Amino acid sequence: MHRQETEETGRTAGARPETWLRRYHGTDARAELVCFPHAGGAAGFWRPLSDVVRHALDVRAVQYPGRQDRYREEPVEDLHRLADLIAEALAAGPEPAGPRVLLGHSMGASLAHEVALRLSGVSGHGATALMVSGRRAPSRLRSGRPESDEALLARVRALGGTDPAVLADPELLDMILPALRADYEAVAGYVPGDGLLSCPVVALTGHGDPEVAPEDVGPWRETTTGPFAMRVLPGGHFFLNDHLPAVAELAVSLSTAPARGRLGR
Repeated sequence: MHRQETEETGRTAGARPETWLRRYHGTDARAELVCFPHAGGAAGFWRPLSDVVRHALDVRAVQYPGRQDRYREEPVEDLHRLADLIAEALAAGPEPAGPRVLLGHSMGASLAHEVALRLSGVSGHGATALMVSGRRAPSRLRSGRPESDEALLARVRALGGTDPAVLADPELLDMILPALRADYEAVAGYVPGDGLLSCPVVALTGHGDPEVAPEDVGPWRETTTGPFAMRVLPGGHFFLNDHLPAVAELAVSLSTAPARGRLGR
């Protein structure tokens, strides 16, 4: 991790597990699912999935600075700094009692990948599987950012996944725009890190996603020496919302036998 940057940012954002992780349901499950939201998203995006898998997985949703209960904090505009802080927070907590699966959507997929790389060198805290969703493979990423708030909001509207009432409310927009700007700045400036994982990787994508073509998802196989699988599901960029049972089944299958490479169907 970038130690100096981590400590500096930690003074404002904190790197404690309770700062970064939200748990919506109590469970006796030993396997853990750590979920990373999309650009402009918040931990609450994962609450419906938590409800579906609550008896099989202990879901911890990552809360980025600058949104929901952390809205007073400055957003982080660098994905590597953000990954450092999240990895440090996970490593500072108790070792998981069972398998630890990381799941990220869109920007969150890149973060989940970066955090998995960082945790691979931390004994007892590594990811046993990685699920990435709605994101081009690291070797297929494109740069660029919306040139204005109007263009940014138009892009968010086109992708869906955000309540139109929120985008139409000036007061709510004032609250979410700083985080949106920071996230898109972070995505635009992101250069994938080096290193290979050894755990299973599963890449999910929507057949009608306007930003992520299936041929740009397949190269996620290059990120691991372990098993790889790809699933193309009906829907657009936020296809996950329409396929929670399928996503839940896959996450559970990865948590029950990740070492044997059973990637589900």
